[in-house]
Amino acid sequence: MSNSNHFTSSLVDRLVRSSLFEHRNRSFWVLQTLGWGGYALVNYIGSLMHEMRDIYGVVLLLGAYAGFLLTIPLRYLYQRSWELHPALLMLVVILTSYLCASVWAVIDNATYWEIYKFGFRPDSQFFYFKNNLAKFYIILSWSGLYFGIKYYQMLQGERQKALMASSRAHQAQLKMLRYQLNPHFLFNSLNAISTLIMVKENDVANRMVNKLSHFLRFSLDNDPIKKISLEKEIDALMLYLDIEKVRFDERLEIQVDVTPEARRALVPSLLLQPLIENAIKYAIAKVEDVGVLSLAAFVADGQLQITLCDNGPDAPNDPQALFKNSGVGLQNTQERLLALYGKQFRFQMKPNKPQGLCVEIVLPYETPENR
Repeated sequence: MSNSNHFTSSLVDRLVRSSLFEHRNRSFWVLQTLGWGGYALVNYIGSLMHEMRDIYGVVLLLGAYAGFLLTIPLRYLYQRSWELHPALLMLVVILTSYLCASVWAVIDNATYWEIYKFGFRPDSQFFYFKNNLAKFYIILSWSGLYFGIKYYQMLQGERQKALMASSRAHQAQLKMLRYQLNPHFLFNSLNAISTLIMVKENDVANRMVNKLSHFLRFSLDNDPIKKISLEKEIDALMLYLDIEKVRFDERLEIQVDVTPEARRALVPSLLLQPLIENAIKYAIAKVEDVGVLSLAAFVADGQLQITLCDNGPDAPNDPQALFKNSGVGLQNTQERLLALYGKQFRFQMKPNKPQGLCVEIVLPYETPENR
């Protein structure tokens, strides 16, 4: 299993790196083309302010094309020099930029002389020096833009990988929290079935096994990360309660009052089962007469409000203290909601009247249509 996970993780990482590389490569060529095209266009617009021959546009275009070609090797040189000490890297940038500018100035002057009949002459060394210096500033600016964009892309890549790592951790946390609940419930159910078999209640035990298989199938078919409608959640809850009814017989009464609008709401799968399990273990099992579990849900002000109440006799004076003392059920539910909704939820305990406890959950109202 660990080798499979390592292979999957490595494959995902390679795909991420490949995607980032393709994105950066494509971005370079797009920006390179647009940048030098813009350089030629700006110079041409500037030339319109003076009386220039039409052939001057061709000269500008060839000059921009020369700059386009000469800066391509710089990209690969900078990639190989990326790990150098900053001072040494700066020296490499300055020297290569000046060398590139010098070659560009020679090409530019040759182009001016051959096409425009105006360029380098032995008596115009000052003009050549000015042209070379101007092109050095242009290449240096190109280098600065290259490093700035590359640093930005690296930052975005690291941020993307951090978000992906956070998402994987988030998914793993949700799965861990959800799957911690199933073994607890399974142990209780199998223990009850074992008891039924020992007392020769084979038909009842068989019905309980069938109910349990349906419930576990539902649990396995639903991803703990994904949300389901409250109606499906209630269907799964009734499977669980049917199992418990086999144990309690007539001592368990279920009341459900859920509006049609609330039934369409999306909630985390198996959200209510651990809460019901706690209610049965700590409240219904201690009721001498009939234990009543009531579930109500409605939508108000864009929020789904779910209330689950029991009539247990030993409700604490401070119900909120149950979050620390009632085992993994309540804590896991709270952590799942926190992982899914951040601060946009409410999960609290309050006394029921005349006795018992109520659990209240308030979530953002989501449906398959508006999520």
